[in-house]
Amino acid sequence: MQKAPEGEELIHLISLTQVPHLGDVHISALLKHFGSAGAVFKAARRELECHPGIGTVRAGAIKSFRGYTRSEQEVSYCMKNGIQLLVRGFQGYPVRLANCPDAPQVLFFKGSGILDFPKVISIVGTRSPTHYGKSSVLELIASIATLQVLVVSGLAYGIDTLVHREAVKHGLATVGVLGHGLDKLYPYANRQLAEEMLGWGGLLSEFMSGTKPDRQNFPRRNRIVSGMADAVVVVESGIKGGSLITAELANDYNRDVLAYPGRATDEQSMGCNALIRTHKANLVTCGEELIDFLNWSDRNTKDTVVQMALFDGLGDAQKSLVEIIARLQPVSIDQIAREADLKPNTAASMLLDLEMQGVVAVLPGKIYALCRS
Repeated sequence: MQKAPEGEELIHLISLTQVPHLGDVHISALLKHFGSAGAVFKAARRELECHPGIGTVRAGAIKSFRGYTRSEQEVSYCMKNGIQLLVRGFQGYPVRLANCPDAPQVLFFKGSGILDFPKVISIVGTRSPTHYGKSSVLELIASIATLQVLVVSGLAYGIDTLVHREAVKHGLATVGVLGHGLDKLYPYANRQLAEEMLGWGGLLSEFMSGTKPDRQNFPRRNRIVSGMADAVVVVESGIKGGSLITAELANDYNRDVLAYPGRATDEQSMGCNALIRTHKANLVTCGEELIDFLNWSDRNTKDTVVQMALFDGLGDAQKSLVEIIARLQPVSIDQIAREADLKPNTAASMLLDLEMQGVVAVLPGKIYALCRS
């Protein structure tokens, strides 16, 4: 996958996301037609007006935009504060999310590791969980602790906080998707937890620094939570709220949706019960059921040893690559090349051979893992 745009084109791309009345679907269409963000801004007003879905108002907003300095400042801020700029369709951007029609064009990510694990699950729920909801989260995270799973949630009070905390406790990578800029943290009470998440996982947002956690930002945040994952699990939810929005979006994106049922009289379970009743979510009561539904199986050290024994017919160089993947998986081709002290094209050729032999599997974003036997 290509490296993301830099310099003036990156500034133009960030600027395009700040143009009033211009949504991500419009931006995608414009980029496809004109070829670059810079070309969009240079296009004649008439040409923009004639583009499907743009019209006079959006064309006028593009031609009158003067916020380039703010975009330059944002790039500088990100460089100084260790924030990665991820551009849709380019290296590092979550591939699952990139396939959603309204995916953000630019994401801001602070943390370590990668966002395209072989398995990604989003777990959401109420800000005021009951004992039942809390115990369900503890059991669920413990059940998937030995799987190579990236756990995504919204770092909000309640279920989200518990999900991230338990993921950190069990050594799972976890990403919190925020409804504000990365220069602040809301809620502030989760500051220490957020710091711990940066070790393997991190914080993700589509909002520039200085953006406050305003109410209208969180439904937008929820589409990232849904789009990044293979499946969305709703643990507890009232009849209204962000968790149901996340589930609806997941259905729109053809993601699996699962929900924990509750008693008909429990307010915190009414949303989950409604999702199940209307066939918008599959019923799940424990981690084992979720693993069975998603066809996920455990991979422990013994499994890896057994697999390695099956690869005795490989040459020394190939074995070295397999050992690297077994140790670091899921792992990018660039990291494999660095670990093996190989040129990227040499590593790519060897990995292709291993893939053809059924030894390794290539995942979205040129990420590699061992095939399961």
